[in-house]
Amino acid sequence: MCRNKFIPLSVPNLKGNELAYVTEAVKTEWVSTAGPFIADFEHQIAEYVKVPGAAACQSGTAGLHLSLMALGVKAGDEVIVPTLTFIAAVNPIRYIGAEPIFMDCDDSLTMDAGKLKKFCENECEFRGETLFNKKTGKRVSAVIVVHIFGNLADMEQIISIAEMYHLKVLEDATEALGSYYLEGTYSGNYAGTIGTMGVYSFNGNKIITTGGGGMIVSQNPDLAERCRFLSTQAKKDSLYFVHEEVGFNYRMTNLQAAFGLAQLEQLEDFIKVKQKNYERYICQGVALLPFKENIRSNAWFYSYATKNRDGLIRFLDKHQVQSRPVWQLIHTLKPYRGCQAYQVEKAYQYYECIVNLPCSSNLSETDVDRVAELVKKFEKSDIGCL
Repeated sequence: MCRNKFIPLSVPNLKGNELAYVTEAVKTEWVSTAGPFIADFEHQIAEYVKVPGAAACQSGTAGLHLSLMALGVKAGDEVIVPTLTFIAAVNPIRYIGAEPIFMDCDDSLTMDAGKLKKFCENECEFRGETLFNKKTGKRVSAVIVVHIFGNLADMEQIISIAEMYHLKVLEDATEALGSYYLEGTYSGNYAGTIGTMGVYSFNGNKIITTGGGGMIVSQNPDLAERCRFLSTQAKKDSLYFVHEEVGFNYRMTNLQAAFGLAQLEQLEDFIKVKQKNYERYICQGVALLPFKENIRSNAWFYSYATKNRDGLIRFLDKHQVQSRPVWQLIHTLKPYRGCQAYQVEKAYQYYECIVNLPCSSNLSETDVDRVAELVKKFEKSDIGCL
């Protein structure tokens, strides 16, 4: 009976103080966008990733939207983004009336820094101190770097390119809370803390969750404070309801923050389990895509490359194991088909072959072994060899 149980792809692990902290929030009646747990959660996230400023918000998507505004990206600008990512990394660009330029990935699935440099060198030009796209005539103002599945992009090279071409760098670290560099210029620096601003997500499938929520971080506390201000309807005077600019209802609730504090207490344990299960898949003969050797990855999501992606997904589903393909490339989706995509090649290859396998932090060794056996059985079959 146990062998036939359903194994989900990625679900929350709620075995800590979640109920106790949420109950306290309810008992004190601080359940909305005010209350002590919010400030505590901001402080503890900032302390964990070693930054002076953090602002809790409604979602990772909201965090990216607010960050782009705080960085001064304007309507009519262009922002360089990866095409191999979740669409939430791209939509906020359109929220502010800007346009994305899509970049290819490298073998880490993160933005190809070499192509980013080539694009800036060959497809852009300076007008004074500002970079413009030769093809469109628009200002290129920022780069959104996405750390895919807990892997880290080549931030050393990307920051160097951004400084050379006067671009702001926004890190979408929604999948990489807890990942950091082990060597190089940014040794000891966490994902989200290297660019001008960074954003984390606490969606239900992330390494820690608040049910839904996000966090903006920055080495510049003024930028975090600017986002906090915008997230609370840009209220200049809280007594007399003075609003001098358009704001948003993007603040995290006290209930969510209470939940998040309990999750944060367990983060390092979650990472250890994810790393252990990642290694167990490999020991069981499943050649997962590697994380970079120069980082401590949070091992959030496991990626497996196969010749028959859809066949494997159907096979696992038949045996009560949930899996998924990687996202459809954003520049091929209807809302973004008219946007510029620069030398996208490798992203197509990975889109066609990647299957994400179960990776929850409460996944047992028995579960890992069962999934591994199913993957190997499929690959040895006539279907898997197609």
